[in-house]
Amino acid sequence: MTGLRQLQRQRVHDAISAAAVSLFLERGFDEVPVTEIAAAAGVSKPTLFKYFPAKEDLVLHRIADHEGEAARMVRQRAAGEEPLEALRRHFLDGLARRDPVTGLNDHPEVVAFHRMVFATPSLAARLFQHISRDELALAEALGEVMDDLTAALLAAQVLAAQRVLARRNWLPLAEGRPLREVEPEAVRAAERAFSLLAIRTG
Repeated sequence: MTGLRQLQRQRVHDAISAAAVSLFLERGFDEVPVTEIAAAAGVSKPTLFKYFPAKEDLVLHRIADHEGEAARMVRQRAAGEEPLEALRRHFLDGLARRDPVTGLNDHPEVVAFHRMVFATPSLAARLFQHISRDELALAEALGEVMDDLTAALLAAQVLAAQRVLARRNWLPLAEGRPLREVEPEAVRAAERAFSLLAIRTG
């Protein structure tokens, strides 16, 4: 019974999210009221807020799914692997998978999704909150193998680098350049970014 209940909750969650993102991409985040999203998803407004406490969460839960990922990569790295190398490898793997969080994904909805987040102040502000929590989690994980100051500095630099790389990957795709041209540039940029971090923290 618990499994069925959880499955039903996930279906409602996904239905609300899909309705919200579709409407937001069609008309703009600030132009769509929550009541319209609830109606499109076939739920009440109070039910919607049980799943998504704030309107911004309707969009950024997709990014929140990655929260704590960097810290997990550090803790789950192979024996003998340096933390920065594990983070570099993970980002490069994300590029190879076309993970939307890396910016290297040319699906029209993904490109439009990034444009909406970057162009909407309330979404950008909420995104910064996610990044701040990620930074604290990564610093804590790094602090298990290095001093606290180095861990805090490296965590901030890694997440800033990934944010810059993601936006640089997304922008040419949004301007219409083909992914096959952008991908090798994205890989070179990632390699350079992590090489610079290695020099600064070595």
